[in-house]
Amino acid sequence: MMNKTARGSLAALMTCMATAAAVSPALAAEHVPVDVPLEALEVPLGMQTPHLATGLPVPVPGIPEGPVHHTGEMLPNPVLPAVPLTGELAPTLASTPVPDLLGTGKNGEAKLAAPASDLVAKTPGAVVGAPMLLPDGDHFGLPALTKPQLGILAPVLQGDPGALLGLS
Repeated sequence: MMNKTARGSLAALMTCMATAAAVSPALAAEHVPVDVPLEALEVPLGMQTPHLATGLPVPVPGIPEGPVHHTGEMLPNPVLPAVPLTGELAPTLASTPVPDLLGTGKNGEAKLAAPASDLVAKTPGAVVGAPMLLPDGDHFGLPALTKPQLGILAPVLQGDPGALLGLS
């Protein structure tokens, strides 16, 4: 009985390791390639369709900053920290045929290419003020009440996309 259990456990472990090895390259990718299929429109439109290839960024979460206790405040802030995310805008290529308008017998092609660029973002966060002040001697050591405060940390998105336009 022990031998079958050990073999079953070993088989389950090997299956998990194989699955992790197969999935890890996809998770390590900086973007997921996307090829937009427009070829099906050629027959109904009666013309060649553009080709569009791009990718979706895979955001990689970073380590959020921890709450910091400030002098004179009861709660550490931010209560909900902003989480930094990094990724890469995928290279994009769009090309379309250009008809021969000058009668030279050659059709041309217009291309728009955007190289890959880094992408940095932060999720929104929240700052909360307690509805009471610190205890003091004027109120027999009890805290005085105050209006609660709530602040939202704005999300951040930074990138540097570029593009190249060409005719051939």
